[in-house]
Amino acid sequence: MTKHYYILYFLTVLLFSSCATKQEKPTSTNSNWPDITNTTKPWTRWWWMGSAVDKPNIKQNLIDLHRVGIGGVEIAPIYGVKDEEDNFIDYLSPKWMEMLDYTIHITDSLNMQVDLTLGTGWPYGGPQVIPEFAATKLISQTYTVKKGNTINLDIAVTSLKEKQPAKLLYVLAYDESGNYLDLTPLLKNNNLNWSPTDSNYTIYAIFEGKTGQKVKRAAPGGSGFTLDHYATEALNAYVKPFDTALVGFNGKIRSIFNDSFEVYGTDFTPNFFKTFKDLRGYDLKPFLPQLLKEENDTIGNRIKSDYRETLSDLLLNNFDAPWTEWAHSKNFKSRLQAHGSPGNLIDLYASADIPECETFGSMPYDIPGLRRDKNDIRTGDADPVMLKFSSSAAHISGKTLTSSETFTWLRDHFKVALSQCKPEVEDLFLNGVNHVFLHGTTYSPKRADWPGWKFYASTNFNPNLTIGEDESELFSYIANCQSMLQAGTPDNETLLYWPIYDVWDDYLKGTLFFQFKIHSLDEWLHNTPFYNTTTSLMDKGYAVDFISDNFIEKTTFSDGKIRVPGGSYKSLVIPHCDNMPLKTLEKLLDLKQQGASIIFENRPKSVPGYNNLETQNEALANLTKNITPTENLFSDLNKATIAPETLVKTGLKYIKRDLNGEKIYYLVNHTANSISTFIPINVEGKDVILFDPLTRDFGKALTKTENGKTLVKVNIAPGKSYFLKTETQSTVKDWDYFSAESTAQPLTGPWHISFKNGGPELPNPITLDTLKSWTALGKTYEDFSGTAKYEITFDNPDNSVTHWQLQLGDVRESAKVWLNDTLVGSTWSLPFTLNIGTLKKGKNMLRIEVTNLSANRIRAKELRGEEWKNFYEINMVDKDYQKFDATKWQPMPSGLLGPITLTPLKLITHEK
Repeated sequence: MTKHYYILYFLTVLLFSSCATKQEKPTSTNSNWPDITNTTKPWTRWWWMGSAVDKPNIKQNLIDLHRVGIGGVEIAPIYGVKDEEDNFIDYLSPKWMEMLDYTIHITDSLNMQVDLTLGTGWPYGGPQVIPEFAATKLISQTYTVKKGNTINLDIAVTSLKEKQPAKLLYVLAYDESGNYLDLTPLLKNNNLNWSPTDSNYTIYAIFEGKTGQKVKRAAPGGSGFTLDHYATEALNAYVKPFDTALVGFNGKIRSIFNDSFEVYGTDFTPNFFKTFKDLRGYDLKPFLPQLLKEENDTIGNRIKSDYRETLSDLLLNNFDAPWTEWAHSKNFKSRLQAHGSPGNLIDLYASADIPECETFGSMPYDIPGLRRDKNDIRTGDADPVMLKFSSSAAHISGKTLTSSETFTWLRDHFKVALSQCKPEVEDLFLNGVNHVFLHGTTYSPKRADWPGWKFYASTNFNPNLTIGEDESELFSYIANCQSMLQAGTPDNETLLYWPIYDVWDDYLKGTLFFQFKIHSLDEWLHNTPFYNTTTSLMDKGYAVDFISDNFIEKTTFSDGKIRVPGGSYKSLVIPHCDNMPLKTLEKLLDLKQQGASIIFENRPKSVPGYNNLETQNEALANLTKNITPTENLFSDLNKATIAPETLVKTGLKYIKRDLNGEKIYYLVNHTANSISTFIPINVEGKDVILFDPLTRDFGKALTKTENGKTLVKVNIAPGKSYFLKTETQSTVKDWDYFSAESTAQPLTGPWHISFKNGGPELPNPITLDTLKSWTALGKTYEDFSGTAKYEITFDNPDNSVTHWQLQLGDVRESAKVWLNDTLVGSTWSLPFTLNIGTLKKGKNMLRIEVTNLSANRIRAKELRGEEWKNFYEINMVDKDYQKFDATKWQPMPSGLLGPITLTPLKLITHEK
């Protein structure tokens, strides 16, 4: 590297570090907004394809991400790009570690941070995973032998589908009365020679098998078997290469990451039978016929429940908790996606420093103009109740951040608009997420032809795509929201018990290994009493967090509050449940006796599992005599001084936080109608400051008091959001409320359109009298993705109007607006309006720079036969995981489709 290059490099870093400082220190006019920091900014998953990275491109990629407002990157090494093999870097090799060190150096200079996936692809696994520590499963085979006959055979796995070696553990014989004999000592080199003399027998051979699963989408140097997630010995062996490679990195990485549990069919681990006996209190071997029975059977289901609970305990105590402890030993945090795990999601999420949920696909909203084209979407599963598992775990365990893998498959590739991202991320915020991770961004070098390197399943936010033109506006909105949502503490007053034993006690198609997946909520969450109670409470405006049996055990009661490690609550609701551990019930009744508000919707009917069933059920029955189920849940919550936020009756969604006794409300309108009214909040005698996270404007709201509540004047259009913050006495300026003074006035042509940047080539300028999609103007326009400049000169319709609102109508997809050569703002989300202030007398000039999506350019590229999908493994697929083929697409409408109007606004003064 030359001396001049070093000088240029440090000047560049200094420039962008200066920009970061300016962003993170609000100006005096915005002094009431919390600071923007690298944690309040959105982060992104950053795929390293083949780890074919180099220092100049690492630096430029990071500068580009910093420029648009990204606060940190999670390095995720995956498979590579074809014809780049000479540039592949083996995972954890000295060269790879040099690239990691350089990345941290650059992020430090840009005031960014780095998270690291502890492996390549997913799930955890790799070359260090020897067969002994690979993901394991239970294999059973049965044989029958009649009384007086002899069985003489070599016991071995005979199924042709089993490709991995299996270890014979036990040979157990069961007679027709259910008695069993352990024949294992009779084995000689796995040969059994035995003649029953007293009965007919069914013989079960039990093997420790291997799933054979390997790391999915592995990067060079990262291939290998998936790890056994139930054995601490396996985890300890797995992290040994990291102990060596990460010497000198202590504290330099913010956190290590573990993706959703996608280890399939792993229902066993060495020493499982011993662990089961230790944890569940009885020997499993006599009950194998009931455990493995394919019919729905009450006793069999109880034993299966014990088996499933044991897997949960093993995952929590032998992997997730020690994994976090290992991270802490390096001065790292841990970040975990627990969904998909065969265990109690609340406890598993809470074992990490940063619990992380994810959303997948596109959700429906009533917001007028929000497109949900059937051919482009993948139906979403962002269920609010599912999302709250992660945030509840954070809240009750005292973790300040809840993160999310965000925007995965929101639409098909290159078809995602910023306006479509906004309501999706708002639903995450409304359910407790306050640390968004984009899914995501792919490292792409300058040598890569457009569109660059791309990951197969995501919304790609790479700056070289047209979505990058205005993506900083979305990221600024996210940062503004997260600066509020990371302030203070959660302000949920009600705990809700999750009766997981009711799920574990179900037959569940006989599977021992049941995963709590986000993509199969109908199997374990929807239409359960827990789900119905949760939605009923939320629909009425109650703010709830979920709690597990383990956290109930940690609960105390003092000063009228139910206290958990992360905070305090006023009440704990037990929804209808059939099964409850005796110690959980004892703890709840003890809390109730101390004065805690514990509300039962019914009396539990039984303890879960099989051990000492009759004795425990007798004890439980005696205890439940002391329970009077609620006749009206909401009346009982009122007795606990918990009032719902009745603002939800307007259709608004909300979440609130407590900041040193003051309240912060986040309000979102996902309805089809504007909400312009006074809304009640459960606060009395306070001023209220209204904040707009799109613009960072703020001011004192118009308020009044009725029946012990503060009523706040809001005017929230569909698709808009605001924050409310209470203050004892505020001196900030009044919030400006506007109303339409008369009907909207159209802006009619001629419109002069020129094309500013983009490709594959810039179309010629054109003039239109009537706005329409530029794709209708000819082949060059149809193929174009980029930015077009629209200009119009018009007369001031009314010189007496001092406030005008510009409505851009149907925008495809984002726009920046100048009035008389002064930038008045950007609009990238519905309802695509800007308050532009006063017009000049006479002639005015409006300039609007509109950017469409990259879909049309990709379509044109493929229609020309230009191949760009040159990736290993899955290569590129569409939203349905079929071969990606943009030639099938129709051109996406682009530009300003109108109508564009000006509406005179009247400023409503506050009554004094």
